[in-house]
Amino acid sequence: DLAGKRVGVGEYQQTAALWTRGILEHDFGVSQYDIDWYMERTPEQSHGAATGFSPPKRISFQRIPPDKSLATMLAAHEIDAALVKRALRKDPSQVVERSARLRADPEAFKLATRPVFDDPIAEGARFFQAHGFIPVNHTYVIRGDLHRKHPWVALNVYKSMVEAKRLAERKLMDQIPLSLVFREEYLAQTRKLLGDDPFPYGLNANRHALQTIIDYSHEQGLTKERAPLESLFAESTVEWAAMVDR
Repeated sequence: DLAGKRVGVGEYQQTAALWTRGILEHDFGVSQYDIDWYMERTPEQSHGAATGFSPPKRISFQRIPPDKSLATMLAAHEIDAALVKRALRKDPSQVVERSARLRADPEAFKLATRPVFDDPIAEGARFFQAHGFIPVNHTYVIRGDLHRKHPWVALNVYKSMVEAKRLAERKLMDQIPLSLVFREEYLAQTRKLLGDDPFPYGLNANRHALQTIIDYSHEQGLTKERAPLESLFAESTVEWAAMVDR
């Protein structure tokens, strides 16, 4: 249904947009070249300001006018679909995404839109069963000069992340905004769908997901080469994670 339509993203280069284009193409047969892409962030506020981004060849690409947002354009039927996030901060002026500041009238937005998938949980389960991972976002990066001077930093940061995850999992039950009975049921259903550890750490545990996003980035023209996975991570973290896996 999205082929030939106008689809909005906050940032063309961001991970969520990259996953969206790749999944539409590989899971649903909707080519990235068959969509008119609309980007909300201005050149100054986008990743492109640092990377010198220009749209890949043959991609239909437009920027959303400064006085509009993904939300207002969806409500006005000026685009057909978009990745719209709710504002997570109390002060929307500090959020890069314009949709957090230029919001559509809630009633008009509700009447004008619906989720792409009628049952998002079922679609999430389908994707996980088909691919074996939840699409990942974000990477912690250590500057090369700092890593060369203090090579212990990378492994210590990685170990601290693993420990933080362990502590968070201990409090997971308390974070679910439901009564105790429903928390246990919710957690049981989640584990049935996604297993005991849906967000594993370490290169080997994430190899398929990382290779998939590397392939997507290359075929979408955002990276010129498919970089070897091991070359992207500090050797000490790869070795330590592999040792723990064994």
